[in-house]
Amino acid sequence: MISRKPFYTVVALLFLAGLALSLYRHFVFEVPWLPGEQRQVWSIEAKVEFEATGKPVKASLAIPGTQPGFTLLNEAAASPGYGLSFLERNGGTRAEWTIRQASGPQELYYRVNMMADPHAESPTPVAVPEIAPHTDQEPYATAIHQVLSRALERSSDGFSLTRELIRELGSQQQNAALLAQYRPKPRLLVEMLNRAGIAARVVKGLTLEDGRRRQPLVDLLQVFDDGRVEVVDPATGEPGQIENMLLWERHSSPVLDLVGGVNSRVTFSMIRQQQPVAVALEQKFEDSNLLNFSIHSLPLEEQALFKGILLIPIGVLVVVLMRVLVGLKTSGTFMPVLIAMAFIQTSLVTGLIGFLLIVSMGLVIRSWLSHLNLLLVARISAVIIMVIGIISLFSVLAFKLGLTEGLKITFFPMIILSWTIERMSLLWEEEGAKEVLSQGGGSLLVAVLAYLAMNNDLIRHLTFNFLGLQLTVMAAVLLLGNYTGYRLLELRRFQPLARED
Repeated sequence: MISRKPFYTVVALLFLAGLALSLYRHFVFEVPWLPGEQRQVWSIEAKVEFEATGKPVKASLAIPGTQPGFTLLNEAAASPGYGLSFLERNGGTRAEWTIRQASGPQELYYRVNMMADPHAESPTPVAVPEIAPHTDQEPYATAIHQVLSRALERSSDGFSLTRELIRELGSQQQNAALLAQYRPKPRLLVEMLNRAGIAARVVKGLTLEDGRRRQPLVDLLQVFDDGRVEVVDPATGEPGQIENMLLWERHSSPVLDLVGGVNSRVTFSMIRQQQPVAVALEQKFEDSNLLNFSIHSLPLEEQALFKGILLIPIGVLVVVLMRVLVGLKTSGTFMPVLIAMAFIQTSLVTGLIGFLLIVSMGLVIRSWLSHLNLLLVARISAVIIMVIGIISLFSVLAFKLGLTEGLKITFFPMIILSWTIERMSLLWEEEGAKEVLSQGGGSLLVAVLAYLAMNNDLIRHLTFNFLGLQLTVMAAVLLLGNYTGYRLLELRRFQPLARED
């Protein structure tokens, strides 16, 4: 007896490979299991304004990149007459505009699309700033020392020390009032943390609010301790990046560095958009083509083609289930799948009516051809021409009557319809009308079930986005092909025995 272990091993490997590829697509490339999901995308525009003095101009603007919570999708700049470069400096990226000579009011624009992304991480590790020595004049030096000493007593690490310092500077004590006049609070906090041996720096953040214009940047504190880094709000002391807060400048560099101009300022406008997750993720992973096995990497024309082709295995699975387990008879093995594909193009009701009209009229004409004793090739050719004529006639008639849905019957596979008419006609002559109705009705029922499965939004989403699903479908088909038990419709043969009992 032949061992079935190799067969079941192949089936198990196909199933596991399909499942692994699908999980890989979901967790690595963030493709969702359900259709219709969208991602929040912020379109942000930075406007640089200044007065040029008639000399060469160089304007360097700090720009954001991918960071925890946000992924950079694309960026662009508008600068008529200016040269533009994107440069890496001090670990960050800057947009630099240059021109040989300019005078009068100038406006430069930089636009970036940032996607809210909980999985986003900085492409490069955040560099720890150096701890700079500080010397202060009296009485500020004494006030700083006293505030720092009290905060150190009530803290255990750099992050708790930061919170205690913010609490001390926000109190109504004399030292806090004195230091409030000495330096801006974020810079003062950095100096005090440096005195305690804690690396810190001031970064610039942009609060994202839909439809806001001329928004400024706000100061935030970035604290480093024991290999960890946290962003702290210097006003409240709350750790962690604030919701909808984009870090625009993260390296303590000037936001705008201008040569050849005066009275400069940078303002920000933003709008929030919702993009389909497929569009957003395509932009995010556009450079990872080697491991990203996705139909989305193909041109749009081929994508549209594969969107239909990848549904065929689902229709095939329905046919196998209905024929192997249920025992339905069909006219042609996989003709119902092709009819179901036509139903997807025409809609179910229009497709059913068109199919019944074409096949019924075709059978009438084919019965007349059978009396001519034609050769098989000539007879099939005549049937094909007849089907084309019937479809053309129904299309023109539907258009004349204003029934635009009727025009969609041109999507039916004409060769398949011709063979279906030929097979049913021969079946009628050999087995009778009952067998024709049995196989024709079974074909229509299976085609409708295949259509319902293939036209389901969830199935369309899964087959198009998870190619590994094709392997799992193949494993299921192989298992069904190994079934040798009774079909459901065959159980009718045992009804007489049940009545006797």
